[in-house]
Amino acid sequence: GVSSVVAVSSGKGGVGKSTVAVNLALSFARLGWKVGLMDIDVYGPNIPTMMGVMDEPRLEGEEGKERLVPPEAYGVRVMSSGFLVKEEQALIWRGPMLHSLVTQFCTQVNWGELDVLVVDMPPGTGDIQLSLAQVTQVDGAILVTTPQEVSAQDVRRAYRMFETVKVPVFGIVENMSYFVCDGCTKKHLLLGQGGGRKLAQKFGTELLAELPQ
Repeated sequence: GVSSVVAVSSGKGGVGKSTVAVNLALSFARLGWKVGLMDIDVYGPNIPTMMGVMDEPRLEGEEGKERLVPPEAYGVRVMSSGFLVKEEQALIWRGPMLHSLVTQFCTQVNWGELDVLVVDMPPGTGDIQLSLAQVTQVDGAILVTTPQEVSAQDVRRAYRMFETVKVPVFGIVENMSYFVCDGCTKKHLLLGQGGGRKLAQKFGTELLAELPQ
């Protein structure tokens, strides 16, 4: 029942990937679309907090064939690895367990009919990224970076990873592009300039947005 799957990814953590995923999902919902938001960032599952979701998913169906029903907030159905652990508990999982999580979220969650499922990915190019590409058809990815070269380096690796698994990249979002203080309208470039634009030009894709701090 899911028409499209869009992955939001990055090469490194702390660049605002979850923020972009949340705002993208909410923007789709504002358009009147049926939207799901799947958080498989097991290292920092912040989506429940960012979406203000207090309820945990519930089980439905007969014994042995149960499926999880995701809670809903702001018109978006939300499923997160954060629901599986207590607050402040770390998920110390190896590859097979991560693959099992992705499979469960894709096949054992009753998402219902969705126009789009936005997937918040963990940073890097590891097991979860590969598992998602194997388990379901990802229609495209959005890569999030900040202006600095150290962030752009990791995004280049992420781009090549999606290229390898034949997932198209819709474009680049540069987060923390500039800061506008209260006393003026000047854009202060605290983290450098043009990292996202250079990436888009290098890979022949689109710079989708330059977001302020």
